Amino acid sequence: MSEITDAPAVLETTGLDVGYYKDLNILQELNIKARKNQITAILGANGVGKSTALKAIFGFLRPNAGKILLEGEDIIDVPTHHRILKGLAYIPQQPGVFKDMTVEENLELGGWTFRKDKQQVRQKIEANYDRFPVLRDKRKQITGELSGGQQRMVEIGRTLMAEPKMLLVDEPTAGLSKMLAAEVYEMLTGLSKNDDLTILLVDQEIRQALKIADYVYVLELGRNKLEGPTSEFDDLEKAFWVG
Repeated sequence: MSEITDAPAVLETTGLDVGYYKDLNILQELNIKARKNQITAILGANGVGKSTALKAIFGFLRPNAGKILLEGEDIIDVPTHHRILKGLAYIPQQPGVFKDMTVEENLELGGWTFRKDKQQVRQKIEANYDRFPVLRDKRKQITGELSGGQQRMVEIGRTLMAEPKMLLVDEPTAGLSKMLAAEVYEMLTGLSKNDDLTILLVDQEIRQALKIADYVYVLELGRNKLEGPTSEFDDLEKAFWVG
């Protein structure tokens, strides 16, 4: 437990108020920490503001109050594209691959910021093929022809081209079968353990999220309700009202 709570925070929000209208906050005084090389899960019922939190952290929504600290720097006023350069990445709930392009073309797009360095682009692509060997065999295949799980691999691989430090993941298995969902959760666990990545995960699949997360935050009506290491959340019915 001490290893979990003592790890340095890569990302932290303090007193965060966020809404789509200035006088109506969906999130109220949200306080979370995502610790280095760990998976942190934000859980709760529909409509409590889980996805809103990720959008605010990435810069799609400007908070009405509070701070967002990335490695100790307040990034409230930092534009989204600069947050990416600082090592923040975001994988939305809806698939973001270009389905009419090949796997390799999708990955190349992830290296847009250093596209003139052909050698670096090639190295990053090969690193993704080492990470996800099935994509090497399908590199010339149209991405839309892949399974849902493999498309998620492409999306994650493209995101990793920029070598982020912090990965925001929104509902990673939405719409996937149980078998494909298991592949995605395995991918995320591997990224945390093997790729030196810190992950902040929003998920409706509570039981699955608890299997891979190190630390958990539970929201209720846009506010912090419960938090702690995953080991403290054995009583799912009590914590989440799951049947």
